[in-house]
Amino acid sequence: MRTGRAEKRTIERQATTEQLGDLAVFVAVARAGGFREAARLQSVSASSLSAAVRRLETRLGVRLLHRSTRSVVPTEAGARLLDRLGPALGEVEAALDVVNGFRDKPAGTLRLNVPASASRLVLPAIVPPFLAAYPEILLEVVVEESFVDVLAAGCDAGIRYEERLEQDVIAIPIGPRRQRMATAASPAYLAAHGRPMHPRDLLQHACLRGRFASGAMAGWEFEREGEVVTVDVDGPLIVRLGGGVELAVDTAVAGIGVIHLFEEWLQPQLASGALVPVLEDWWQPFTGPFLYYQGRERLPAPLRAFVDFVQSRRG
Repeated sequence: MRTGRAEKRTIERQATTEQLGDLAVFVAVARAGGFREAARLQSVSASSLSAAVRRLETRLGVRLLHRSTRSVVPTEAGARLLDRLGPALGEVEAALDVVNGFRDKPAGTLRLNVPASASRLVLPAIVPPFLAAYPEILLEVVVEESFVDVLAAGCDAGIRYEERLEQDVIAIPIGPRRQRMATAASPAYLAAHGRPMHPRDLLQHACLRGRFASGAMAGWEFEREGEVVTVDVDGPLIVRLGGGVELAVDTAVAGIGVIHLFEEWLQPQLASGALVPVLEDWWQPFTGPFLYYQGRERLPAPLRAFVDFVQSRRG
């Protein structure tokens, strides 16, 4: 009799453990927007994740995900389950992370959501020494331009500029504190089309523009002695900000048009003479980026280590 009860309890525990694991898989797939991306993030096979979700759906008797060849999105039932599970699983992860406090060095995965400008201009000076100092931390960097709820996106923290930060996040300075937008063109372009002397002169020039992921065009704004001028430029090329920026730089170097970008991004071309500064006394300064994250009672150990490392470098 006692043996039978013990076996029953063991089976029940195993079933509960399996169900919790399947729930965690469902959350991972829903947040990643697909089985392949979730499998890549977790270093497992997509088929194993698919089997776990099917098993969960069978157990609950309801479909949780709409599957197509292009995407995976939660059903209404799945969306409601996701809303309830997210905070609960976050608490479980936080509880498990307490163990990290007993290690000599923090371990685990740190996921950052950053724009391409931060990936190129800010993180190269920080990531190598951070990973050298914390060899047991796996850093994953997701590059995208839109502002996101880092927790909903499955990330621990993000990097954005002040005007794109929400009020309910904790933000600390990271990277240069003052930056400028630079305007430049190739010597060949300026020889053929002349040099603009005022920002409004750009209305007569071919300008290489960028579009945000939201669909909005990036404005060209200039400032001198308190006067701010915004110019709605036109030109032969529009690139998606992020992955398309290098194409715009190469196109400017080839003499096709004028480019407006982070000064640090254009510095190699400016230094080599491939591009020439234009309207330099109008280049607008702005505050540098911030590392932001949701306020929590206890930060995960990898994020706490990164925050402390960033702050220590600011001295």
